[in-house]
Amino acid sequence: MKSYYQMLDVEPTCTASDIRRAFRKKAKAFHPDLKPSGKNAAMMRMLITAYKVLSDPVRRLEYDRTNRAVIYRSTFDYREFLRKRQDDPESMAKAIFFDLLHDNDDEAIELYDRLVNEDNFDITRYLDREDYMDCAFLLAEEYDRRRDYQKAYGLLISVAIYEQDKPYFRHFFREVIDKLRHLSCIRFPRTLEHEDLLDVLEELVSFNFSDQDSAFFLKKMAEVYADERKYELARDYLERGLARHAKLPGVKKLKDRLTFVRAE
Repeated sequence: MKSYYQMLDVEPTCTASDIRRAFRKKAKAFHPDLKPSGKNAAMMRMLITAYKVLSDPVRRLEYDRTNRAVIYRSTFDYREFLRKRQDDPESMAKAIFFDLLHDNDDEAIELYDRLVNEDNFDITRYLDREDYMDCAFLLAEEYDRRRDYQKAYGLLISVAIYEQDKPYFRHFFREVIDKLRHLSCIRFPRTLEHEDLLDVLEELVSFNFSDQDSAFFLKKMAEVYADERKYELARDYLERGLARHAKLPGVKKLKDRLTFVRAE
């Protein structure tokens, strides 16, 4: 595993000023606002953790004492070490996360799928909470790219549950919600029956995200009910959405449709 010094590209003998400069340089390269992606967001969170520890003299001293072997072991091939430990599920979990962070996405997905299918593998047992959340988000991104939308959705929901229990992503959590919105609005309407799509949207409403996000999911439910010609339910969900966010965009066409039906 990379040490905090290696994450920031500084030597263990560096000064506090070196650490600050290195962090600013790295932050510009990985900050998700400049280069949005789940991988960059995960790397940014790891950089922030490394910076917080190394910029605090007391925490840095304690880190150096407890991680001396990791700090000075520059030639150690961590990925090879993990991959050789096929019978150790914790090493396999860490190998998946490591590969996702280092552009070995195909290998990560292949290993994760194999373990889940063969051994009923539960990665949450072998990564700490924060690493699991980052890993799950990166896995979800890859499954979305591979059009395996159900797996992507399940992983994102698990991240949302963890985040609501105790915030970790914080302002980065916007990316999780945006991907859930994309799945429910773009992906699932093409692949799910109405009943299943409504279950997904109901679950998303239950999370009590921001009023604007909850209103978005309620409006989508209204559209599905309107497509099923269940117009009273459609009006009810649209009204609930507008109650959460009065300036809910994209409702004029749906309002006109429901008003026309009522007039008939």
